[in-house]
Amino acid sequence: MVALASIALYFPAVSSAQNYPAKPVRYIVPFPAGASPDLIARLVTERFSRVWGQQVLVENRSGAGGTVGAAYAARQAADGYALFQCNIASSAIAESLYSRLPYDHQRDFAPISRIGVTASVLVVHPSMPARSVKEFIAYARANPGKLSYGTSAAGTSPQLAMELLKLTAKIDVVHIAYKGGPQALTDVIGGQIPSSMQTAPAAVSAIQTGRVRALAVTSLSRIPQLSSVPTMHEAALPGFEVNSWYGLCAPAGTPTAILDKVHADLVTILRMPEMQQRLSDLVVEAAPTSREEFSQFIRADAARWARVIKAAHIPQE
Repeated sequence: MVALASIALYFPAVSSAQNYPAKPVRYIVPFPAGASPDLIARLVTERFSRVWGQQVLVENRSGAGGTVGAAYAARQAADGYALFQCNIASSAIAESLYSRLPYDHQRDFAPISRIGVTASVLVVHPSMPARSVKEFIAYARANPGKLSYGTSAAGTSPQLAMELLKLTAKIDVVHIAYKGGPQALTDVIGGQIPSSMQTAPAAVSAIQTGRVRALAVTSLSRIPQLSSVPTMHEAALPGFEVNSWYGLCAPAGTPTAILDKVHADLVTILRMPEMQQRLSDLVVEAAPTSREEFSQFIRADAARWARVIKAAHIPQE
């Protein structure tokens, strides 16, 4: 009887995967329309729609560094018809930054695959005397607590990248949190603040037009669109690396057969040369993983940022 029960539980899951998706799929993005994560989501969902012959609809649920959307996604039915574009902020940083997070990533989500990675870039107003990371560090050391930097909401990858830079270089630079990265960049361009850590996709245009000066990117390799800008590793801090990442998750309890199908189709999409080029145009490198590799990656990244947040004495909210 136990064996028959097990078979009965197994075959509906297999059948649902074979027929999946039989109706439109919601693809939850925890950032606003037009932001880099949203642009990536629309590339992915457009191709899912082609492969599946079903609509895959982007649903933006922004706020609090991605945690509003993550909490919403965690409450959805675990049937494969609600997917969540997880990310470094809501899936790896938030659990150490918020004392009352309304979800637990490890408990509430099933990782499917990483989608892509992108670097951050340290930019300054052109009038600032620092023309390199070493000069920026020297200037900060000579003016402790007097230099400031802006980022999007607290708890995002650019802020943590800068906090890691501060720890590594032993400098005191004051954080100014904005509602979004574009507002912080606008204030650097206008000279209201001297510096900002920005995601590379958001800053490329301002750098290329000379409205801000880029000192270094946080990836280990240079970015093609900013080939003259050195890495932190090259410029001053060997081994320094911070990449924002985007991935795909589903609510915990989603049938394994469906997770496997979504994973296989996503990896196929991310390996398409045309898709890789479209992501590269957004300054994102396609970086698919196995389901287990992605799960391990998220756990390791969460542990890393927990250490940084503790060492930087960033208070929980």
